[in-house]
Amino acid sequence: MPVIEVSNLTKAFRTYKKQPGFAGAVKGLFHRQYEQTVAVNDVSFKIEPGELVGFLGPNGAGKTTTLKMLAGLLYPTSGTAKVLGYTPWERADGYRRQFALLLGQKNQLWWDLPARESLELNAKIYGIPADRFERTVVEMSEMLNVRDKLNVSVRELSLGERMKMELIASLLHQPKVLFLDEPTIGLDVTSQKTVRDFIRRHNAERKTTILLTSHYMADIQALCERVIIIDHGKIFFDGKLSEIVDRFADFKFVTIQCDRANEYPAEKLAHYGEVVEKTSSAITLKVKRDRVIPACKALLDELPVSDIDIQEVPIEDVIRQIFAR
Repeated sequence: MPVIEVSNLTKAFRTYKKQPGFAGAVKGLFHRQYEQTVAVNDVSFKIEPGELVGFLGPNGAGKTTTLKMLAGLLYPTSGTAKVLGYTPWERADGYRRQFALLLGQKNQLWWDLPARESLELNAKIYGIPADRFERTVVEMSEMLNVRDKLNVSVRELSLGERMKMELIASLLHQPKVLFLDEPTIGLDVTSQKTVRDFIRRHNAERKTTILLTSHYMADIQALCERVIIIDHGKIFFDGKLSEIVDRFADFKFVTIQCDRANEYPAEKLAHYGEVVEKTSSAITLKVKRDRVIPACKALLDELPVSDIDIQEVPIEDVIRQIFAR
């Protein structure tokens, strides 16, 4: 049985359109104009137990709105969703004790208190026994390298340290489902890697089902085999991350090393593919996927090639092209 099952989920927001100036404000008192924005449009997907799925899309695509509906913070305009057998927006106590939502740009820890006191408050809310609380906090804080920061006021923590504490707070009650919205936003590369390693290990050991949104492709590549791409509120792609390159990039980069490479005319090289770069010792061509092997054979026969390298298009470039469409 899927842990998360979403069917034809739609969310539309009705917003007041104010006319400019004082006259417009007065007019709005008697006759208001509204416009409707569809943030999520007929979205459907299923996520199995223990899956770690990337949820991708440009800004305003509907990612955070979808997560908020699955967390019960927003009511949908239409459609249905089940998470762990519960309808999220009914906000049943049994459901609220089994999931966690971490928003990278929102704080759940008390700003003026040491992080440990906020964690203790969460433990009381969820009824976590003292011994289990202590064991969990010690284990997670050591994995995230913040054990020596537990008694520091949250306002005095760095952004990376604060995000790690937020992650501990979200996982303190050992939820079965975790919604992560930009968990590494603004973090330096070291903190990003620490958080990624922690999420990967937690998913592997606890089999927690995780839905992750991130604009950092390093997060997605390191953690997710499957991705869901949403754009303008609609599902654009749902499948393995490795399939994106095969489906949306119909070429590869072929780089050959050879003497006096810059002396070979571009017209002759264009027969094999588009010339991307040419130096005195190397030539890089963009070659159609179905022409890579014949092109390589011909290049090896006709040019004094000392080395050859074939590379896929970087996944970041493919995703960027998809969003640009």
